[in-house]
Amino acid sequence: MITEDQLEQLCLDWFKSIGYDYACGYDIAPDGDNSERTDYRQIVLFDRLLTQLQKINPHIPVSVLKTVSHQIAKPETPILIKSNKAFHRLLLEGVKVEFKDGDKSKTDYVQLIDFSNVDNNQFLVVNQYTITGSKGNRRPDVIVFINGLPLAVIELKNPADESADIWSAYQQLQTYKDEVSDLFIFNEALVVSDGLDARVGSLTANKERLLPWRTIANEDDKPLFEYRLETLVKGFFKPDLFLDYIHYFVLFEQDGDALIKKIAGYHQFHAVREAVRATVIAAQKDGIADKRAGYADKVEPGSGKAGVVWHTQGSGKSISMVCYAGKLLAQPEMNNPTIVVVTDRNDLDGQLFNTFGMAAETLKQTPVQAGDRDELRDILASRQSGGIIFTTIQKFALLGDEASHPVLNQRHNIVVKCLGT
Repeated sequence: MITEDQLEQLCLDWFKSIGYDYACGYDIAPDGDNSERTDYRQIVLFDRLLTQLQKINPHIPVSVLKTVSHQIAKPETPILIKSNKAFHRLLLEGVKVEFKDGDKSKTDYVQLIDFSNVDNNQFLVVNQYTITGSKGNRRPDVIVFINGLPLAVIELKNPADESADIWSAYQQLQTYKDEVSDLFIFNEALVVSDGLDARVGSLTANKERLLPWRTIANEDDKPLFEYRLETLVKGFFKPDLFLDYIHYFVLFEQDGDALIKKIAGYHQFHAVREAVRATVIAAQKDGIADKRAGYADKVEPGSGKAGVVWHTQGSGKSISMVCYAGKLLAQPEMNNPTIVVVTDRNDLDGQLFNTFGMAAETLKQTPVQAGDRDELRDILASRQSGGIIFTTIQKFALLGDEASHPVLNQRHNIVVKCLGT
């Protein structure tokens, strides 16, 4: 059985094997041999961040980028989850800036991550990164940085110590959230592991919401590694997959007075990615050049039939549907589609409508409900693109009559999602 230190080194090697750079926290500390921090309270690696901001935003003055790099390091509010939500929005939308271009004033957005070109970002893994908090120094085991921003924290425990399991690691992360909360303003994933077991969850996840990650490239790719942490590192943190995850698979919901952050499980992540790929193929008469192995290769180009995704009870249908909608709306081949969500019960229609409503900011679409068939027909006829419309199967039934409803013949980017129980 290996020690915790050996597990940490294995973890770092797995990150390096998928393209991450590595730095030791002691080396880049304020008093280290290759210092990248002015003091132990500094969380963001500003030099790395500025270098990548210049690469991603070459049209924006360096002085503006410097201001942005320090601006985002300051919490929006004293409430951690609210600051985290505000930062996540900046990751997706960019930071709005105004600057002079000659005699003209310009408004633009500084992108913190290049989601369209993985190579424009720097992926870095750091161990033993000392941070001064409210009760002294804390040293998380492993921190994952993208462009100098600490987006994930991994806490490890000794596989040989029966009293130090993954839940001890979970409690350690709760302590870090209290004592070095500024680290978690940027957080997109928390990971706990003793090597044999490994779980990933959101900033607000309780123990039940910390889930294993069983795949790497796709749903069928479930390697029999000795350590489940290796599967999680290579499957969840693979650069292109991690960017996709941040972009489309993170949600915020209001639960009474509490703001909750949710992230998709591995089954939702890969199911949605494959469903989107199948939908794009089904909508394109000439097909697309994506020839990855998977279910979507069985879809007939231009058939208009993307297929079925099965969910067991309690497996998170609503999260999958929101993520599917968000990712599909962003596909240029779909030409800003209109999505019609069809359910078989009024209560399910209302429940999903509320879920999508809470995600409206992320989706950049405010969903609407059709009260009856005539209203549904009018809504579809009145828009040429975009929008998310909720209806029940009873209201949608007559819309299959193409002679009576030519709008369905004229448009090729209406996507119907049916959900039954």
